[in-house]
Amino acid sequence: MPIQIHQGNTAPPTVANITIVIDVIRAFTVAHYAFLKGVKRIILAKDVEQAFQLKMKNPDFLLAGEVNGLPIKGFDLDNSPYNMRSKNVAGKTLIQKTTNGVQATLQCLSSDHVFVTGYTNAKTTSQFIKHKFAKDQRKSINIFASHPSGDDDFACAQYIKSILENANAISSKEVAKRIQHSHVAKKFFDKSNPNFIPEDMECCMIELDTGFVMKVRNNDKIPMIERVNVCKKMS
Repeated sequence: MPIQIHQGNTAPPTVANITIVIDVIRAFTVAHYAFLKGVKRIILAKDVEQAFQLKMKNPDFLLAGEVNGLPIKGFDLDNSPYNMRSKNVAGKTLIQKTTNGVQATLQCLSSDHVFVTGYTNAKTTSQFIKHKFAKDQRKSINIFASHPSGDDDFACAQYIKSILENANAISSKEVAKRIQHSHVAKKFFDKSNPNFIPEDMECCMIELDTGFVMKVRNNDKIPMIERVNVCKKMS
């Protein structure tokens, strides 16, 4: 399958059959932990205004996200995977608005299949796609490193591409190291900046074998991420 890596949160130059959008720090790491905590689905909001409008119509929905990395006033949840691990969100619907990951995903809805991931679920997502579409090598794949300049997302994109191509071109250890040392991660280790915590980076830098992928339902008026369980025999 022809595979291309793109970087940024704008529309792709060409539409692929399959698109994988990556946001390691932190949107789709948060989404992964949210599903682990029992979230039912995650609606993707294009902006803060739409998020509040959706909340107004559905008071039980929870607002989650950030603008420029910072919590949004009036939102129920921030964009911290560490904080998400302690939240009681089972059975809930989240409305997620973020600067890069959500924005990039909304630019890729013309693709037949859209998946989102952080590093935590990158291997499972890659193996699922390789297994599910193995019989059709004609399908094209776009991998989006959603941060316009972050090596964290780009390293993860190279890792996914390597798995899809059976190339062993980059190890999981190297990916974790590049995430830790990316310029996007620096503020999380700055003790003078209380808005960002090192525990978030610990959550972003580990692989979790959780048995599901995050697929975007892109045929509705408002796109949403859903949990799709994977076959245990998948390799």
